[in-house]
Amino acid sequence: MTKHSILFSLIVSALAIGVTRGAVERRNALRGAGALAAKDQPSQVPTNSQPVPASTQTTITEAAEVDDFLDLFRGRPASRLRALGNIESRWHPGNTVMLVECLRLLRHQGTGKAVQNLLQKKTGYTRAKDLNDWFRWVWQQSYERHPRYATFKAKLYSRIDPRFRDYFNDSYAAKIRLDEIRWGGVRRDGIPPLKNPRLISADKATYLDKANVVFGLENNGDARAYPKRILAWHEMVKETLGDTSINGAYCTLCGSMIVYSTRVDGVHYELGTSGFLYRSNKLMYDKKTKSLWSTLTGEPVVGPLVDKQIKLKRIGVVTTTWGRWRRQHPDTKVLSLATGHRRNYDEGVAYRNYFSNDNLMFSVPLRDTRLKNKAEVLALRVADPSDERLAISADFLLKNPLYHDSIGTVSFVVLTDPSGANRVYETGARRFTSWNPDANSVDEEDRTWKISEAELTSPTGDSLTRLPAHRAFWFGWHAAYPKTRLVR
Repeated sequence: MTKHSILFSLIVSALAIGVTRGAVERRNALRGAGALAAKDQPSQVPTNSQPVPASTQTTITEAAEVDDFLDLFRGRPASRLRALGNIESRWHPGNTVMLVECLRLLRHQGTGKAVQNLLQKKTGYTRAKDLNDWFRWVWQQSYERHPRYATFKAKLYSRIDPRFRDYFNDSYAAKIRLDEIRWGGVRRDGIPPLKNPRLISADKATYLDKANVVFGLENNGDARAYPKRILAWHEMVKETLGDTSINGAYCTLCGSMIVYSTRVDGVHYELGTSGFLYRSNKLMYDKKTKSLWSTLTGEPVVGPLVDKQIKLKRIGVVTTTWGRWRRQHPDTKVLSLATGHRRNYDEGVAYRNYFSNDNLMFSVPLRDTRLKNKAEVLALRVADPSDERLAISADFLLKNPLYHDSIGTVSFVVLTDPSGANRVYETGARRFTSWNPDANSVDEEDRTWKISEAELTSPTGDSLTRLPAHRAFWFGWHAAYPKTRLVR
C-alpha cells in the first residue's frame, strides 16, 4: 500500500470527520499520521478482548501502562489483544478519551473494532457514528483525567511530530481540559507563518480588487493590510508595526484574526502554530518554553508559563475591504504575493469548501442554534470584574451602523461602515447620534469627533479609546464562552 493510500484510508476510515482541510500543508503533514498507520500489521485482531488473568500479570509500571495504548499500533494480533486486555483490567474513566484519540490514528479495522467494542462496554454509549460523536460524549461527562494522560498525549503525537512531545507533561499546569486539545492535522508550524514578509505600497498592489477582504490595522501611524486570501494559507504573520513587534494570528476554522504585541514587561515571546486546537480554535506556542497559548486571550494555557501573569496586549484590527481600507489609509503597506511560498492566492481559493457551508471540521462541546455556526459576530471582552463576554451579529450591525451598548461597567459605541467593518470605542456617559464613515461622528451635544483607528477625538482634545474587538464565527466564540451574551 502506498503512503498516499494509507493517508486516504486514515482520513476516510479512521478519522471520519467528513470534511478535509483545504490547506496543502495539512495534507502534507497528515503523511506523518500515515507513516504511523503504516506500522500496523495487516493481520486481523479479535473484536472481543479479554483482560490478562491476574495470576499472569506482572507488576505494571506507569510507563508500561501508557505503552499499552501505543502497543495498539504495533506487533502481532496477540500482542494487541494483550495490550487491550491490560487496559481493560486496569480501567480508569480517563482511558475513554485515550482510546478515542487512538481511534483517530488506527488504520487497522480489526484493532479499531476491538477498541470500539471496549469503549461501548465500559461506557454504555453505543450511538457513536464517528469520532466527533465520541468526543462530544466524553466532553459531556465529568472530567476524570488519567494521571498519565499528558504523558500519553506526548508519546502518541510525538510519533507524528517528535516536537509535539514538548507540549505535554504530567507536571505541567493547565487552564483548560487536556481532553479538549485535539490535533489539527498539521505538524508544528506545518502551516508556515509569514515572518517579516515583503510589503508593497497600495498602488503596487494591483493583484487586489476593491471587494477583496483584508485585515487592517494601524499602530503609531504605520498602517498595514493583510489580505485574507494570503493569510488563509499561513494563519500567522510576524513583523514590526510602528516600532512594535506584533504577532497576528488568523484562525481559519473559527474565523478570527487577532493581533498582539509580543512583549510583556520587556520580554519578547515569539509564537508559532502548535498544530493543536482547543474547541476548534488554534493554539499557539512560544519558541522558548513550548507552552501552549490561547489565540483568543493571548495567555499561556498549558505548560511552564501558566499562572505567571503573562498576557499579551491586543492591537485593534478591523475586517474590511481593500477598497475601503485604501481609501481611509492611502499610505498603507500591504502584503506582496512574493511570500516565498508557492500558493494560489486568488480570492476565495484557500479553504473554499470549508467556508462554503455551515459544517464544522472539529466538534465542540456545545453549540447554539440562535445563529448558524459560521455566522459572523463581533466579539468583545474587556478587563472588567464582571468578566462578561458579548457577541453582536455582524448582520445586525450592518442594519444598525451606530450602535450603543455596554459590557460590564464599560459603555461603548460600535461604528460600522458600508464595507461591514466594525470599530468599537469606549464612550463613558456620551452618546452619538450620527457619523460619517470617512471622517467623523457627532454626539448628542452636536460636537464633532474625529475618527481614527486608535480613538475618537473632540475639537477640545478629549479622546475616547478604541476597544479591542474582532470578528469571529459564532460557533467558535460560543464554544470558548458558552455564557456569552448575544445581540442579533
